[in-house]
Amino acid sequence: MENQLHWYAVYTKPRSEKKLADRLNEKGIEAYLPMRRTLRQWSDRKKMVDEPLISSYVFVNVPKQNYFEVLNTPGAVKYIWFSGKPAVIPESQIRTLKFIMGSNPEIDCVSSVLKQGMHVKVVSGPLKELTGELINDAGKRKVMIRLDHIDKVLLLTISPHLLEEVRGEK
Repeated sequence: MENQLHWYAVYTKPRSEKKLADRLNEKGIEAYLPMRRTLRQWSDRKKMVDEPLISSYVFVNVPKQNYFEVLNTPGAVKYIWFSGKPAVIPESQIRTLKFIMGSNPEIDCVSSVLKQGMHVKVVSGPLKELTGELINDAGKRKVMIRLDHIDKVLLLTISPHLLEEVRGEK
């Protein structure tokens, strides 16, 4: 189907994520930019600021005929490619990302060079039923959720008491 929508990750110019997402939405192109609230320290003050969860990335939901319109928008650099073609991000991963961001977790985004660990599921709380890999990052228990096709993972700090092992999955 030519009109079928697909999610793609678009690489942006540095610090252009918000402007690009706004411009795309103004054009009627669905753009999703996960934002997190963080405390920033300057020499004279501290301030809570909103910043992109994944720097230099905006997710777009477009049909093939709007593919190049995204690239012609100021701030867009290129699509993220995987196996020789633009990486299609599964709708389920965008839904999971929106769900995670809606619960205001303590969250970091890092490159996915981390070693795989135990596959776990959150058993209670606002992230109940979320699955991922358990890792130990700087002495804190964190759950790693892999975002396929863009080589990124989300790290969420979750109490080990809220986790149970999911057997038979990797």
